[in-house]
Amino acid sequence: MKKKFEKLEKLAKETFQSPELPRELPLIHLRNGMIVFPQTVVPVHVAREKTLMALEQSIDSYSQLIFVTSQKDPSVEEPSFEELYQIGTISRVLQVAQLPDGTFRVLLEGIERARAYEIIKEEPFIARVEVLRSSYKRTKKMEALMRTVTENFTKYALYTQRYPQETLTALSEAAEPSRLADFIASLLPISFQQRQALLEELHPSRRLEMLLEILTHENEILEIERQLDTKVKKRIEESQKEFFLREKLKAISEELGEKNSETAQIRATVENLQLPDYVKRKAITEIERFEKMSPYSAEATVVRTYLDWLVGLPWNNSTQDREDMMQAKKILEASHYGLEEAKERILEFLAVRKRSKSVRAPILCLVGPPGVGKTSLAKAVAQALDRKFAHMSLGGLRDEAEIKGHRRTYVGAMPGRVLQLMRNVQSKNPVLLLDEIDKLAVSFQGDPAAALLEVLDPEQNKEFVDHYVEVPFDLSNVLFITTANVTHTIPPALLDRMEIIWLEGYTEHEKLAIAKYYVIPKLMSEFALDHGQFKISEGAIRKIIQSYTREAGVRQLTRSLQRLMRKVVLKLEEGADSVRVGVKEIEDYLGPETVQNDVILSRNEVGAAHGLAWTEYGGTVMIVETLMMPGKGELILTGRLGEIMKESARIALSVARSYCGEKCKDIFQQSDIHINLPEGAVPKDGPSAGVTMTVAMISSALKRKVRNDVAMTGEITLRGKVLAVGGIKEKVLAAHRYGINKVLLPKSNERDLSKLPPQVKEKIQFIFIETIDQAVEQACL
Repeated sequence: MKKKFEKLEKLAKETFQSPELPRELPLIHLRNGMIVFPQTVVPVHVAREKTLMALEQSIDSYSQLIFVTSQKDPSVEEPSFEELYQIGTISRVLQVAQLPDGTFRVLLEGIERARAYEIIKEEPFIARVEVLRSSYKRTKKMEALMRTVTENFTKYALYTQRYPQETLTALSEAAEPSRLADFIASLLPISFQQRQALLEELHPSRRLEMLLEILTHENEILEIERQLDTKVKKRIEESQKEFFLREKLKAISEELGEKNSETAQIRATVENLQLPDYVKRKAITEIERFEKMSPYSAEATVVRTYLDWLVGLPWNNSTQDREDMMQAKKILEASHYGLEEAKERILEFLAVRKRSKSVRAPILCLVGPPGVGKTSLAKAVAQALDRKFAHMSLGGLRDEAEIKGHRRTYVGAMPGRVLQLMRNVQSKNPVLLLDEIDKLAVSFQGDPAAALLEVLDPEQNKEFVDHYVEVPFDLSNVLFITTANVTHTIPPALLDRMEIIWLEGYTEHEKLAIAKYYVIPKLMSEFALDHGQFKISEGAIRKIIQSYTREAGVRQLTRSLQRLMRKVVLKLEEGADSVRVGVKEIEDYLGPETVQNDVILSRNEVGAAHGLAWTEYGGTVMIVETLMMPGKGELILTGRLGEIMKESARIALSVARSYCGEKCKDIFQQSDIHINLPEGAVPKDGPSAGVTMTVAMISSALKRKVRNDVAMTGEITLRGKVLAVGGIKEKVLAAHRYGINKVLLPKSNERDLSKLPPQVKEKIQFIFIETIDQAVEQACL
């Protein structure tokens, strides 16, 4: 093989002349955008065996002539004839030289365009070719095209500084239109598709027009780039000039003993604010850094922003707490009805604070269903204390930096939300509400709950360090109030640092009082109504509460009253002098009743009992249904029950079988028992439905009806004992809302009745049970 390559190189050094171009020639195909134009010399690197064989054939048998074309897909290693462009160039092999890496460098001279229309030999390709020539006349238009293309190429060469003077000289010597077009096409760094299109265009006039379009477009782009470069260069020169002048001015000011005005102003601010020593030292250090920087550098902007935050925080600003206990009590009473435990805790804090200034502010957590007034109570606390108020929602917060800030190394870094709120209120001891603390999220960006530990821990928040500010800030005087719907989703470490105050749902009596004395007067003020224009009877308010809202709070009640007042305002604007709303008019304003009573049983039934449940939205009444059908004693559970409730159902089945005894043995063995809790879309869990499921199964087995005016709650054991459960107040209030007048409660929960309002105790008969026997006796007929 080496001898054959040496022969190939030797033969290529000789010069051959051919009077005319043959009709059959070896074919080589180039890739990677290589195209040989007529009247041009192109170096080509060759490594494929098939191409080397074609070159050898060209030198041995075809007077160094070869047909050169391009392959359509450069990734194909051995393309077929169909994968090649048919139009290429008949070329002459001028030189072959072997390179150190084993490949060959071949110098080809393009002669004529041609088209390969048939392959007569495969190894290597020998193709029949047809020379392509175009007849044309040299018109004035062609002369103009040649001159314009030459001028545009010269302009392009000046822009790019890519071509030597010899190239431009050769360009001026190209007198033929076809040669001029091919020469310029070979020089332009255009795409492979554009090169192939120029090669396939036979008429020189159309080829020159294509080149003119390409050159015009490129020259326009280059002109725009030149203008942009000029502008940028000018700006840089102006910036350098300004920097030089400012540095010179700075040196002159230092010689005269003067200081930078901006730096001097910041220094004066630091001195006047009487900051803590560690803050003042940090500020002075940053000011000295700032003095050494160019005011227009990016780092100077970062330092300036940091100094703004540092001096803008309320390091010593605080408000005086209200010490008039009676006035504070009046403010709390005027803002909220009920909520006695929360109000009493705030007044206790005020009393202790009045006696001792060193006491630390408590971390209060208001827990209750939506709409009971947790957020508005926090605002009332700030008003009662005469402190400033700030609010921060934690629902869905998943980035730790939202609490503790970003490091200054990050672009756009800022302090955390806590210090942002402190700066906004400009007080060291505001009331800071952290809303929805039970809905914090955890992500790859950190755990916000862990970051809150430093904020809420009384042992740590005296020296709270934000990542951005980097110096301790005292949060011990802040009265933190958090809100939540439930406590089990709050991390234990965080819950341990807070004092829980439960806000249960309202009774119908309390809702009536809230509507009459709080909601309606506030809405009348908002809608610009006076007592002469609008009146609503107590019965109408009660009907809205009973028939249009059934919730623990008063949010839906407020919306219903807003809807009513909007319609009243419309009537007044239409010409009515005044509007009085009674019970009969409620449906005209609010439409049909929206509260359905299908949640409770309408009559005494076998296998269906009322249970009491607690959710994050307050207490509720649910029906427990059981059905016995022929089977093999299997237990079927439906209604999206959790694992704890499923275990309670299994215990309830065992207790029911034990209670019913031998007379129902065959019934349990030959029947499948299906327990269902309606509203299957709502997940349910917990042990407090154990008594209800047991009573319902006993009712199904013994065919005894369960009273529909009785509701029950309690955990059941295998011995038939009834254990205490939580959420008694919420559950009893739910029973009261649904009109149930008899409630069975575990004996251990008797102490929880002290928290119930007197109006509820009067309307409900409480039966305290210790065993399942007592529950069946009271609930079943």
